[in-house]
Amino acid sequence: MRIPVAAAIGLFFTALYFLMAIFAPLIAPYGVAEVVGGVWEPSSGDYLLGTDSIGRDLLSRMIYGGRTTIFIATAATILSFTTGSILGFLAAVLGGWADQLMSRFVDLLMSIPTLIFALVVLSVTPVTIPALILVMGLLDSTRVYRLARAVAVDINVMDYVEAAKLRGEGRGWIIFREILPNALSPLVAEMGLRFIFMVLFVSTLSFLGLGVQPPAADWGGIVKENAEGIVYGVGAALYPAIAIATLAISVNLVADWVLNRTTSLKGGRG
Repeated sequence: MRIPVAAAIGLFFTALYFLMAIFAPLIAPYGVAEVVGGVWEPSSGDYLLGTDSIGRDLLSRMIYGGRTTIFIATAATILSFTTGSILGFLAAVLGGWADQLMSRFVDLLMSIPTLIFALVVLSVTPVTIPALILVMGLLDSTRVYRLARAVAVDINVMDYVEAAKLRGEGRGWIIFREILPNALSPLVAEMGLRFIFMVLFVSTLSFLGLGVQPPAADWGGIVKENAEGIVYGVGAALYPAIAIATLAISVNLVADWVLNRTTSLKGGRG
């Protein structure tokens, strides 16, 4: 199997970020909250990216921050797709009043801006990593629900699904053995987009003060901590932005390649 150049680049950077997140304690030269120098010291042999607003090693903060950001985004994406896709498939299979009730409830949730909804919820609950994952995943599952239901409605009327129903197969079989395999292509493409949205979402919440709480690090929090440095010509706040952009492009390149791969395989079997 030959991997296109764009996909190979995406795989390389995506794997690099995830490996750095997994092995952060082994890679980071200093502790996440360890003060090692002066304020906003420039890059040097001791501090490859310099120091931050209170003298912590910026490279170490970036590595640990990437670990936190990627973990939260990954967990929230898994929760979002598990909840949204199963409920979307179920609504398409059930149809009738159950479908209408579930869809109208999802429409109600989607009518409220996601960021505002999250800020309201997090302002009255303890801001912990499990709470962030739960709020982000459930709010984003509404969009996955709409996609999964739309795809499943079309698949549910196919001949092979009707044949499975005539054989007496239950709803679980219909959902997981008939609909899910044939809905993977659009879901995989959407998963890449939703993962990046989660990265941006948790970074935005941290920048606004309702995300990952100090002294823990994440990329949005690093931007907030070093934003004033831009006025003095210090680029510490730009490194997380570059990391987010690189990760976003890499994941989308991989998602596009997987989508093309699964689509071509289906075409070959048809």
